[in-house]
Amino acid sequence: MTRAFVAAIVWWSIAAAAGAQTLPSEPISIGNGRVVLGGDVSAAIAPVDPGFFSYGQYEHSTLRQFRIGLSAQVRAGRRLSLLAEVRSENLEDVTPFALYARVRPFPNHRFDIQVGRIPPTFGRFARLAYSKENPLIGYPLAYQYLTSLRPDSVPASNDELLLMRGRGWRSNFSVGNLAPAPGVPLASSLTWDTGVQVIAGLKAVTLVGSVTNGTLSNPRVGDDNGGKTVAARMVVSAAPGLEIGSSFSRGSFVSRTALDALGPLGERDIAQTAYGLDVEYSRGHWLTRMEAITSGWRMPMLSTGLIQPLRSTAISAEGRYALLPGVYMAVRAEHLGFSHVQGRSGNLPWDAPVMRVELGAGYYIQRNVIFKASLQLNERDGGRTTTVRLPAAQLLFWF
Repeated sequence: MTRAFVAAIVWWSIAAAAGAQTLPSEPISIGNGRVVLGGDVSAAIAPVDPGFFSYGQYEHSTLRQFRIGLSAQVRAGRRLSLLAEVRSENLEDVTPFALYARVRPFPNHRFDIQVGRIPPTFGRFARLAYSKENPLIGYPLAYQYLTSLRPDSVPASNDELLLMRGRGWRSNFSVGNLAPAPGVPLASSLTWDTGVQVIAGLKAVTLVGSVTNGTLSNPRVGDDNGGKTVAARMVVSAAPGLEIGSSFSRGSFVSRTALDALGPLGERDIAQTAYGLDVEYSRGHWLTRMEAITSGWRMPMLSTGLIQPLRSTAISAEGRYALLPGVYMAVRAEHLGFSHVQGRSGNLPWDAPVMRVELGAGYYIQRNVIFKASLQLNERDGGRTTTVRLPAAQLLFWF
């Protein structure tokens, strides 16, 4: 990670020394705009996270990664466009992040149909995760922090569930896949789902709806349980600089591997249902965002033969203030809580509640190159490590 970060700094320094024109400063247009290419490169460095607070689904820390992305949009006509994006993290395999067709049957109206590996429908941050719009380096807890729940492995009892409190980075249960593996966040921002999405806009209101193979916390390319997820979102531009959004998602969560191991209990309604509310307001030097997400899972328990409802709620508030041209400060405060279940050790939250505060600043070296520094403070009521403080730095270039 240190070598990757230093390489990114050296790469930018050499390019800058040769002249600003050597770096593309905007998307590359080919064929009179029929093909548009864009991309980004980022390098982030931080100490090792002993509590795995900052780890995501790919078992990488979001504060310690070197990421390269390349996107393309091909316009086949007024009504059809093809969009694709590939990414590589830490110089590992190149993976398709997005790949979908966009159909606009009425070119003069805000109505799109998108088919393939599509952008997220639920929530606000999922669209901002890989862009300069994230003023800090870390991700909000709802979109990154790993709970102990897994789609391919489920606990047989409340006691087994409570044993995994604060262990989402390496969770394992006795029903389904027995191998230890990472759990899932409330809403994944690191992977896009596959399905169909419809976007319609009328004046100050935008409506989005989708049907996909995976769930909010476990997006997929192929279906793994025969169920689908339905999601919807509405955004209202209530005033200049003010946007209010609400989201809903419901889909079958447990995979066929675990359902088969549950026997008749696996035929019950086992789903993840989530609701979200978000607000963004900008005025003058200020930009503020607030987001609240509540997710509920219906988990089957072989020990009782009943469905155990599990709920988690994440609340996040962040602000950014421009101190000088090209210089800003930012802060994000958030809490992730869990409903209680009864076990032999008492009535406890089914996972360990987490609090996080991240303080940071950014400096625009040039219009499309930004350097960020932050300090992330994490506390958790459970797990092997309960408190972690992580300083981090990131260099981000995009075009």
